[in-house]
Amino acid sequence: MTPMNDAGAFSAIRLIAETRIEQARNNGEFDNLPGSGRPLEIEDMSHVPEELRMAYKILRNAGCLPPELAERKEINRLVDLLERCGDERERLRQMQKLRFMILRAQTRHQRSIRLDADDPYYARLLDRLSHK
Repeated sequence: MTPMNDAGAFSAIRLIAETRIEQARNNGEFDNLPGSGRPLEIEDMSHVPEELRMAYKILRNAGCLPPELAERKEINRLVDLLERCGDERERLRQMQKLRFMILRAQTRHQRSIRLDADDPYYARLLDRLSHK
């Protein structure tokens, strides 16, 4: 008897999997699953470099944010704080912190968020700050 080559092993595994799926379907094991009848939610990770996608997915499932998103979230939090801040000294202190965070974001590695003058996020940020 000759050993099975990789293609033969794959075909055998595929046949077993398809048989078990068909048996489960016939037994009604796929009935009433969460999300049944709704379209699949396919993640668009095209903006994440291919070599980082699995790591980002693991971090997201663990409730962690990538550093770039955590930084952007902190910038948004500071902007919201500035909009509600009534004390001028505290407002100045928070504006300095925000300026520092924006400068740090601008100098990060090329995969990180960038806040260039032509970035729509940068324009919205300036617009929100100028309305106070």
